Order: sequence, then C-alpha cells, then structure tokens
Amino acid sequence: MVLESRKASFKKGIDSTESRRRRDDTRLTLRKNKREEGLAKRRAMGAATVGAIPSNSTEQLISAENDSTPVVGVSGKKVFTVADIPSLLPVLTNQASDNDSLLEAVKGFRRMLSVETNPPVKEVLDCGAMTYFIKLLERTDFEMIQFEAAWALTNIASTEHTATVADAGAIPSLVQLLRSPNADVREQSAWCLGNVAGDSTALRDFVLSAGAMEPLLLNVAHPASKSCLLNAVWTLSNFCRGQPQPDLSVVGQAIPHLAAILQGENRDAMMDACWALSYLSDGSDDRVQAVIDAGVVPRLVFLLSDDDTSIVTPALRTLGNMVSGTDVQTQAILNAGVLEHVGSLLAHTKKNVRRDTCWLLSNIAAGTHGQISTLLESRQEIMAIVNAMKAEVWYVRKEAAWVICNIATGGSDYHVRCLVDLFVIDALCDILDVADAKITLVALDAIKSILKVGDYISFIDEAGGIDQLESLLDHENDEVYQKAIEIIDEFFGVDDDVADELVPEQSENTYSFGVSNNMKSNAGEAPQGQPLGMFNFSG
Repeated sequence: MVLESRKASFKKGIDSTESRRRRDDTRLTLRKNKREEGLAKRRAMGAATVGAIPSNSTEQLISAENDSTPVVGVSGKKVFTVADIPSLLPVLTNQASDNDSLLEAVKGFRRMLSVETNPPVKEVLDCGAMTYFIKLLERTDFEMIQFEAAWALTNIASTEHTATVADAGAIPSLVQLLRSPNADVREQSAWCLGNVAGDSTALRDFVLSAGAMEPLLLNVAHPASKSCLLNAVWTLSNFCRGQPQPDLSVVGQAIPHLAAILQGENRDAMMDACWALSYLSDGSDDRVQAVIDAGVVPRLVFLLSDDDTSIVTPALRTLGNMVSGTDVQTQAILNAGVLEHVGSLLAHTKKNVRRDTCWLLSNIAAGTHGQISTLLESRQEIMAIVNAMKAEVWYVRKEAAWVICNIATGGSDYHVRCLVDLFVIDALCDILDVADAKITLVALDAIKSILKVGDYISFIDEAGGIDQLESLLDHENDEVYQKAIEIIDEFFGVDDDVADELVPEQSENTYSFGVSNNMKSNAGEAPQGQPLGMFNFSG
C-alpha cells in the first residue's frame, strides 16, 4: 500500500557530509550582467590609470551617429567612430605606413572601442583590425604602439567577444609583455589578460597554461605604481576564480603575495586580495590549509570589523570556507577570535553579510562538541540566530536554521537543553511550513533530536508544532512525510495499529490521509480546537 511504500523509501537524517556545507553561491562564476558592469567600468576608467605614455585620458567620447561632420570631444581631440574605419584600416594594413601614422591609426581604433556603452566591437572585428593589433604587440622597438594595441585588445576582451582575443593568438604576446621594460605596457597587458581570464574557466586555464602567473606575480611584488598594483592584483583574483578551480600548484604560489597585500595600506588591492583568497580556499581541505599556512587568519578576522562592506564580505567568505574544512582548521579560526565579531555581523545592515555570518556559524556548529560549546557561550549571538529564523529574509532564515539544526543533531544532550532554554522550539516549528523541503527535513531532524533528549512534547504543542506535523502528512516530498510520520509514531503516542488505520485516499495526483471509522468515533473526545478527523497528538 502507499503508506508502506512511502515508509520504505524513508532516508535517515542529516549525514556528516551534509552538516558542513560549502557555499555553492560563493563560487562566483561571472554572470554576464555583473561581468559587463564591472568590466565596462574598467574600460571607461582605463585612460585615467595611464602614466608616462600620453593617452588623452580626459577625452569625453560621444556618438557621431551618421553625421559626416568630424566630431570633436571636449578636449578638442577628434572622436573616432565606425565611419572612420575605412580611413584607419588601410594605415594598419599598409606595411609602408610610418610609425606616426600607424600610432594614430591604432589610437583611433582604441578610442572607438573606449566608449563606455555599446562600443563598436563587432564592426572592428569584422574589418580585421584585431589581427594587426596582435602583430603590433611584437613591436619591441615601439612601446607606445604596444601599449595602444594592448589597450584596444583590453576593450575587446571586456565584451562578449572575449574569446576572439584568445582565438586570434594574442595570449602569448600579452604574457611576454608582462616583462616589458615599460610599466604602462606591463599594466595594460595584465589588464587584458585579466579580462580574458575572467570570462570563463576555460580561458582562465588557457591564460595560466601560457605561463602568465609568474610574470604577473613579479608585477604584484614590485609594482611600478599604485595603478599597476591594482590592475595586477585584480587580474590575479581572476586567475584564482571559478569552478572547477585552477591547479593549486599554479595558483598556490600567489598566496604569499596575497598575504602580504593584506598587511599593506592599499585598500582596493586588499579587497581584491581577499576575494582571491576566498576563491583559493573554496574547495578541498588542502586548499584551505594552504591559505591558513600563509598566516592570513588573524588579519582576516581583524578585517571583519572594517567599516567597508567590500572588504568585510570577501574576508568573511574566506573564513567561512575555512570552517567548512576539518575540525582542526575550524579550531584555528576559533582560536583567532572570530566569534568576537559575530554579534556585530549578525546586526549588519547588509543582508548578505548576515547570511554569510550564519553560514559560517553553521559550519562551526557542525564541528566537535568542544566547538559547539564555544559557540553556545555566545548566548546573545545564539539568541540573535534564533530570532533570525523567525524574522529575517528567507536566505538568512535558512542559514540561521542550519546553525540551530546542526547543534541539535550533532551536539550533546547538554547542548540540546541549552537550545531549548533559548526558545528554539518555537523557531523550529515556525520553519516547518516553508516551501524548502531541505530545510523542513533538517528542522524535523532537530525536533526529533530535541524530543530524544527530554520530554518536550508540551513545548512542541504550545509552539503549534503538532498542527505543523499534521500538515506535513500531506507533503509532496516523501522524505518530509516519512520523517513527520516517524516523529508522530515515536513521540506522540500513535502506535503501529493506529498508523495502519491511516488510509490514503487518492485525489487527482495527490494523496490525503484520513482516519478509519473507529478513529472518527472518538473525534468527540478531542480537545477544543482539534479538527474532526485529525489526531490528538498532545495526549
């Protein structure tokens, strides 16, 4: 019968591999809208970073549309548009072009590609100009044109046409230019490689296989300018980013450099270094250990108190990755004083910070009994988590629920009693009616663990948990149904004979469970407020 088949499919509670969870959504793949927003800003701001090489960085580019009249920007310089391609391209293709003419032609294309929105990349690609940009990267005798060509390629790589830069063969030359004697050429080449690596893991690995890591780290360790450092560290973060992760033997050599940046004073570089560490630590335990061994944990914990959310967020995520590792790794984070910052983080104005804090705590709660005891010593913070289970936005509620459920299912009897004293039963019963079946399942596991420790049936009743358990008998998820039945059978006095009288009645594509005539005859004895045809579990 249906009841037996559903019971047969029942799976036991949370296993040890589920209680500690890595954040899938912190493995940040570059969604197109986010990627375009970030890289467009870098393209538009690119001119402002250039030092020694004249770049007309203050030009304000405007659209010429179809007007044949030469367009002039506010700086008095000509604004190049698609209409200029027929006059610019022959200069690139003519081997007899002098250096000055060649430079002006490349600048024209670069300016055309530097508009902040909707640059005419397709038109430039269609005319074949990119092939010549790549050839000009080899002009070691003409650094200014190397710079302009790299800049044009950077802007192409910042669009949906990123792969064309790699496919056309630009990567080896760009990697070689990371060692250029000209700092601006090095910086622009790093920038372009960062755009390529940030497009996809396949392109990231292609750039790394071309040997880009070592010369990039030279620019990180010995930057010619603040601008060079910022671009190099940003590119480095893209080298570390994405799933599947890059080979640790390749990117692991960056960790000491990132650790040094955390101790520096450049906050923008510090932010990108934190993100890079979050990518590097988001994986296997050996990756976590490599980051811990670099000595960054105390500094990351300190940064949790920073006023800048753009620094707090990646620092928090890196630490969250670390406590999802082994118990020893988790203890290293606890020893660094991470719990001292939890109170302020749980009250942070940013929802994402509150969510990630709960996620970090949920992985501590999946640790040893000693680690759970340490966590429960932060009584006010645990109360804040209990309140978050009831009053927060859903993705914060969910992570808060994992904290409590991990303590309840993995802690000692003493730990469970501590939770009950903090009114977690109300919060657990409230969360039983959410649409997320996974959270319902872990909440049921927590309730079962609590009921095993002590006679808390009346607490469940007062919190409305009995009604919630009844409603779960009609849940579409078999595991939820089975766990609800198991709790009812074990703790609320419904023996096997009574359970056998749960008769499934099929209604279209769902099953409802009523009671037999014998049970209905006792309906009048149900306490006030008990619906006819439902069980009285409070007796």
